[in-house]
Amino acid sequence: MRSLVPPMGWCRGDRVSMASVEIQEWQGRVGKSWATEWQRTDRSFVQLTAELGRRLGKLEIGRALDVGCGAGELSLVLARRMPDAQVLGVDVSPDLVAVANQRSAGLANVRFELADASVWRPAQDARPDLIMSRHGVMFFADPVAAFRNLHQACAPGARLMFSCFRGIEHNPFFAEVGGLLPAGAVAFPSDSHAPGPFAFADSERVERILAQAGWCDIACEPFDFAMVAGAGEFPIEDAVAYFSRIGPAARAMAGMEADERAAIQARLAGLASRHLNDGIVALGASAWIVTAARD
Repeated sequence: MRSLVPPMGWCRGDRVSMASVEIQEWQGRVGKSWATEWQRTDRSFVQLTAELGRRLGKLEIGRALDVGCGAGELSLVLARRMPDAQVLGVDVSPDLVAVANQRSAGLANVRFELADASVWRPAQDARPDLIMSRHGVMFFADPVAAFRNLHQACAPGARLMFSCFRGIEHNPFFAEVGGLLPAGAVAFPSDSHAPGPFAFADSERVERILAQAGWCDIACEPFDFAMVAGAGEFPIEDAVAYFSRIGPAARAMAGMEADERAAIQARLAGLASRHLNDGIVALGASAWIVTAARD
């Protein structure tokens, strides 16, 4: 999953510029933050990852490509579940790829590379029969071209499965945090289809993109889950620390004075308290699980 708030300086409606800045962010500060916080981010998606793993476990897989693999969680789930399959994860963040490679030590059937999936190509004898992603595909400057490239790169009969966020109105995890921030602190591009976390919120648009890229048997299924923000001995403090490092509050607070940051963190603590149940702070989230095939 990528950051909710676009960096300052994006040209409104310029998707290529937005995607370029996004990549630069992931190759720098944002990638470093996510690499540091990989345990919390994987924890936040634990229910979604389990559902993706369950569905992937029903497929016959020889080679898999994990697009926008981040710290490697979905790749590792599949590699452990299917020891005879070969799994490759790619990401544009060198810091996240480094973490993924560290986590994969001892697993001979998974590896990670620094690469842009929109232009990635395998050797002819290493074409994947599965392309998968957990929230890593919503950032392409030209999604039709990117998914066409992936379509051409995979083997005949290959399957595609990825998750992406539904609209923010279905995602209290982001809407409620954003509501605590000062007006204008969360700056969304005027183009709702611009690269970013909610670029694929419209399932009809996703289906059109995939169809134009050559995919068939396309389906989008909603999946609701609880995103975990805090746990452990001090779950509220843990949640505040997570929100302060990842997502809209983190971006907003990065440019604030100390007293402003403290005020936002106090609001985040209140939010966490309201969503604390059985020692876990969790807020609702909703994704599309998208499937397709290469004929």
